Amino acid sequence: MRYIRARPCFAAFASSPPLRTLAVCLSPARRASIPSRPVTVIFVARRTFQTVLSRSAAAKLSSQDMETVDTSARLSALRALMRERKVDIYVVPSEDSHASEYIADCDARREFISGFSGSAGTAVISLEKAALATDGRYFNQAAKQLDSNWLLLKTGLQDVPTWQEWTADEAAGGKIVAVDPTLISSSIADKLNESIKKSGGAGLETVTENLVDLVWGAARPSRPNHPVVLQPAKYAGKDTAAKLVDLRKDLEKKKSAGFVVSLLDEVAWLFNLRGSDITYNPVFFSYAIITQDSATLYIDSSKLTAECQGYLADNKVLVKPYGELFVDTKTLATVAAAAAEGATTPLKKYSISSGKASWALKLALGGEKFVEEIRSPVGDAKAVKNETELNGMRNCHIRDGAALIEFFAWLEVQLVNKKAVLDEVEASDKLEELRSKHQDFVGLSFDTISSTGANAAVIHYKPERGNCSVIDPNAVYLCDSGAQYLDGTTDTTRTLHFGTPTEAEKTAYTLVLKGNMALDMAVFPKGTTGFAIDSLARQFLWKYGLDYRHGTGHGVGSYLNVHEGPIGIGTRKNYIDVPLASGNVISNEPGYYEDGAYGIRIENIVIVREVKTKHSFGDKPYLGFEHVTMVPYCRSLIDETLLTPEEKKWLNDSSKDILAKTESYFKDDPLTHSWLVRETQPF
Repeated sequence: MRYIRARPCFAAFASSPPLRTLAVCLSPARRASIPSRPVTVIFVARRTFQTVLSRSAAAKLSSQDMETVDTSARLSALRALMRERKVDIYVVPSEDSHASEYIADCDARREFISGFSGSAGTAVISLEKAALATDGRYFNQAAKQLDSNWLLLKTGLQDVPTWQEWTADEAAGGKIVAVDPTLISSSIADKLNESIKKSGGAGLETVTENLVDLVWGAARPSRPNHPVVLQPAKYAGKDTAAKLVDLRKDLEKKKSAGFVVSLLDEVAWLFNLRGSDITYNPVFFSYAIITQDSATLYIDSSKLTAECQGYLADNKVLVKPYGELFVDTKTLATVAAAAAEGATTPLKKYSISSGKASWALKLALGGEKFVEEIRSPVGDAKAVKNETELNGMRNCHIRDGAALIEFFAWLEVQLVNKKAVLDEVEASDKLEELRSKHQDFVGLSFDTISSTGANAAVIHYKPERGNCSVIDPNAVYLCDSGAQYLDGTTDTTRTLHFGTPTEAEKTAYTLVLKGNMALDMAVFPKGTTGFAIDSLARQFLWKYGLDYRHGTGHGVGSYLNVHEGPIGIGTRKNYIDVPLASGNVISNEPGYYEDGAYGIRIENIVIVREVKTKHSFGDKPYLGFEHVTMVPYCRSLIDETLLTPEEKKWLNDSSKDILAKTESYFKDDPLTHSWLVRETQPF
């Protein structure tokens, strides 16, 4: 008998505590590759919101997600469809029609066609070749998962073309490139079309029926349709009516006819609703159109509880079926075109989210003439948390910190004292169990990265049940994990060593820690971007000729997506344009990775706050960070000789704060309390 692992999913009640559920949400590539041998599949009705699989049963579930998938038959079928439609090159993005980073299984088209399961990447298939582009987080994973049909484009490396450049080069000689217009942003489509034509290609065309879906056929998972619940005021801090007032003021300043909300987390935040259509992200499939006199939510109304329907009605929100969004946008385009005839003054345009809204959405609204792309005002507002949300983030990180402290103490005892044999997944299971006992816990916020030794050097390593490493107490152990609570979202990384670390490991850890502290202690004028301060976290590594291939920080939602735009700290172009603001919640996570040996990352969640300075040059307020993560640092990995007095004071103050805020959780747990006291001793 073979078991197939069910991914954990979550849901929350408005009137009762959240319950953990397990649902059959197989990896699409895994689902499609199930052989015809006898297989037992355990199905779970998520709408019952009952845990029907015990942990012992779940422990038997296995996964082969990291195995190479033979894509020959899929590519052959896709190319046959391309020939039928006179398409020479077909682009398969990672995203769904809402530009989601994390997607439902039914939207994992790039994974299905390529076999690569990382969250970032683009597949491009010609009639003769196939290429997969991804960034430095996934180079190792992609190399393992792609079969011989594929060329791996390592984005960001010197002399390696981007997927757009590769596509344009392949299109030379008048070839036609096509894409599903719901899965690519209009800005990327425009630039790609221009590049293709410059290279001698025919251009970029739309194919409204997704060709990968046709290859996938009946094996493609159905679209999730799970219940949506209300996020009450005690957690949201602001009702929908007030948010709509602010949004309409912003649209009036921009002289916009209205705004089409296409990102799922923005819809959830605007209407104070939460769902579970996408694993780890409390969102639901929906759109919205906001004008000066109307607010329309496009969603399957069967998902809404009576409480949600009443709340929306009270806030003057009209509910229409999800599928009617494109019908209504085309109607708006028709009306705008009619009004434009003979108009003597410029008409107000509808706005969509620049770089995020789909090409299909822009075309449905009438194209360039009737649409303006702007940075989402909903995204900007969502990124600045109110005091209720900020207090929720502080409180949930204390509870989450207590769970991590208990886990690390338990893990040390198991590995060192009891000489237990534990693999990476067994450890992550224990951590989830410890988190689940805390107040307002809903579920995880992403797959736990539980990694030992060389696995820790894989930036987005994902241990697979039955196919992962046993934790070595004499090697570095990196744990990057997070949870969803009703009052906030957490994301914490700690790197530990349960034996005697090497000098190289201690040096690398301390340099990363120094970068984390430098960023945490930074003070900067209002208007400063995350791009401008990224080097603060890298400076000590740079002095040793070291660096890391990922950003230093990402925005974090309030019981929403663990990765939240538009803010971040790093070298991405969009981080140049968006200044940090008081109320932003963001990660601080420098690292270093020695391929084949070990990886170091230290991640805290910080709140951007206004700080008092002796002077105020230019009459500008100055900003700094308040860290809310409450987990100690690994003392055995710290080389004290590399620390300045200021850094030692920061560490001592931080340790004192962590001890004060978490030790009450361990009054009946002397083992964990002893570990906590030891790890927070002053330097």
